[in-house]
Amino acid sequence: MRVRATAVAVSGVLALSAFAVPAAYAAGDSADGLGTSPTWAAAVSAGTGPSAFSAATAADATVANPDVTFVNMKVNGGKPIVVGATKHVKVPVTYTLKHAANLDVTSKTFLNGPFLYYKSMPTSVMEDFKEPVLFGDDAATCVDTSSTAASCKAVIDIKPADGNLANSLAGTWKVGGLALQGDVDSEELGQTWQGKLGTVKVQRQAKLTGANASPEPVRKGRTITVTSKLTRANWDTNKTPGYAGQPVKLQFKKKGTSTYKDVKTVKSSSTGALKTTVKATADGSYRFVFAGSNGTSTATSAADAIDVK
Repeated sequence: MRVRATAVAVSGVLALSAFAVPAAYAAGDSADGLGTSPTWAAAVSAGTGPSAFSAATAADATVANPDVTFVNMKVNGGKPIVVGATKHVKVPVTYTLKHAANLDVTSKTFLNGPFLYYKSMPTSVMEDFKEPVLFGDDAATCVDTSSTAASCKAVIDIKPADGNLANSLAGTWKVGGLALQGDVDSEELGQTWQGKLGTVKVQRQAKLTGANASPEPVRKGRTITVTSKLTRANWDTNKTPGYAGQPVKLQFKKKGTSTYKDVKTVKSSSTGALKTTVKATADGSYRFVFAGSNGTSTATSAADAIDVK
């Protein structure tokens, strides 16, 4: 399955910071011969299909690529990226950009930003991306901390409703950085790609509905039934169906204490339903906890308190 808009070139996002690049790549012509300046979104979307950038010629190979190195890149604070069925997820990224002393990272002709790639890293915005890639809608914002280093912040935008992801892509992604430099004199584009900057998990969101323990109140020694439901985002259908056949732990916290303890493991039904029984022993709260997996997030239900008479 080819993921639509794998470079996160989202529809309608065109009002971003200007970027002067060759007229051959521009969306239109202007009086200065440089054409309408494309945006970061337009540049990184080129690899997903025909675009203004795909008109690049062999001459581009002679343009000096930006003399930069991405270091200390941190994606989502080191935590897994959890994505639901439809909601837009903005993933924060910070890093240091080391650069040549003569490179102005605030210039309108220079843009850079992070990206995630599933298997192999792209090598040019002028060629089709062979594997799924996730960029942000906007380029990074950078502030020089010295003559050869800048502190940068960026966001990677993930929009499952726009077809950015497929179920088969859940799991570990690799982290990379891209820098683009427009040469106004030659009207050509230089680009520096850097991969293997780390890894991050992109997970399908799992959820547990609030636990329900009944009857309430209950006499000591009587049977209590505890229920919930486990669901998981389906990126192929943009729905959140029940997650069947999964082990979920039932936990109990005695009133007056702060720690939950495992009671038993319950397997979700074909519809994701969870239902089990326990003996009422003391006042406290029950909840369900799902451990998740490499491609699926963890989940914890809201707790339900019981009053034992």
